[in-house]
Amino acid sequence: MAYAGVADLPLHTGHVPAWLAAYMKKLARAIMEAVVEFYGPRRLVEYFADPVWFQAFNNAIGMDWDSSGSTTVTIGIVRQVVEETPHLGIGVAGGKGRRARETPKDLEIIGERLGLPSRIVEELKYVSRLAAKTDSAVLQDGYTLYHHSVIVSEDGAWVVIQQGMNVEAKMARRYHWRSPLPRTPTLEPHSAIASQRREDFVVDLTSRKSLEARRLIVDLASENPSRLASSIREAYALAKGIVPLTMWSNVRDEARRVIEQYRRYYRPQLKPPKNIEAVLRRVWELSPRSFEELVMIEGVGPATLRSLALVAEIIYGVPISHHDPASSPIDPFRYAYIAGGKDGVPFPFRRDYAEKVLEFLEAVIREARLDEKSKRRALARIQRLASLLPK
Repeated sequence: MAYAGVADLPLHTGHVPAWLAAYMKKLARAIMEAVVEFYGPRRLVEYFADPVWFQAFNNAIGMDWDSSGSTTVTIGIVRQVVEETPHLGIGVAGGKGRRARETPKDLEIIGERLGLPSRIVEELKYVSRLAAKTDSAVLQDGYTLYHHSVIVSEDGAWVVIQQGMNVEAKMARRYHWRSPLPRTPTLEPHSAIASQRREDFVVDLTSRKSLEARRLIVDLASENPSRLASSIREAYALAKGIVPLTMWSNVRDEARRVIEQYRRYYRPQLKPPKNIEAVLRRVWELSPRSFEELVMIEGVGPATLRSLALVAEIIYGVPISHHDPASSPIDPFRYAYIAGGKDGVPFPFRRDYAEKVLEFLEAVIREARLDEKSKRRALARIQRLASLLPK
């Protein structure tokens, strides 16, 4: 499965105080070293693909339990730890905003540091771009990506963590991908989706319910660009409710319902992109053989796929999934009780608590590094502590 999950988080402003960031980094390093010591770098990378584990980790190091910063700040902390602790055997590429655009370059540097073959590095670059395209264009849920990062282990395991924002709802949504890519990377890649909010109407071309529409979209891409652009203009007109009287009697009730949904969802975007014909011509010239190839063509973005989806559903009557693939999360709130939270929830961050946690973890790591018997004993100590947590 490509996705391990999606998490919705309220958009928060503000910053992390320097003293707290220092503690967060210490706690993050201790937890990451413990995981690597017991299970290896690959397992640590796999853990980051789990939205519940990620949230628990975020809470354990003292970040807000429900903040959009639980992605951006936490990944930033993890990146600092990784760069200062090379023996962890992982690398972190990308980040928030402008930093996300540096992901390909970061991956090259990480590949050289971890000794990854050039083939793997190129695959990682492709995965990075594919994930960004999918979460911004193939699944259109109203969230605009502003954070993109890739975490890689020394044996080539990877996870992509992205975050988008919905300004109107004042919410952020986090997307997790993990290796390996499925045979059809853009088709139902979700294995678990955690979210506090479900959107009423999305355009989900990752869904199997959209499979027929995906095939039609690839077929449409081989049509004359001018004729296809004309169909797109007609579809947008229908979505606006501009339906010729001669045609309205032939529009089925289901199609009318879809038109109403599109009108609500796309307002005020109910007009074809200005450069749509130029993009369609480029697609036509490249003749993509699959939906994935179509998606990866430069210039094909949310507007192009939204337009083609509109044609498929309104002109041809081929259904597309409008169901938000997000679901309810496992509540990670209890993990915030380790040392408190940045905003004082469930209580202000306690340095003395953090010091005790650090002391325990560092002792466990030291013990684990002695020999195999000591490692088992140290792991048992952690398991006994975990057994005390409320179920």
